[in-house]
Amino acid sequence: KVFEDDKMLVFKDIEPKAKVHLLAVAKDHFKLLEEADEKGRGLVSYMLFKIPQIAKENGLENGYRLVINQGDDAGQTVFHLHIHILGGETLPW
Repeated sequence: KVFEDDKMLVFKDIEPKAKVHLLAVAKDHFKLLEEADEKGRGLVSYMLFKIPQIAKENGLENGYRLVINQGDDAGQTVFHLHIHILGGETLPW
């Protein structure tokens, strides 16, 4: 675990796809962005606001990539909203 508050939990991915690979997980449950009600939309906004601070604290000063997989065709395997934070190296496009 690298960060936790009442809205989200951030921890290291157990199958990293980059030198630094963190998962930011919403504490309220919804599977897809389209399922988010007004509270859920506020939670996603909050997470996106906090991620730059968390990224910097984890050595990602030179940049990072955010990924939110949505559905089977996107490779979503955990059906709870989470944001991948990838960096620590030059990432392929």
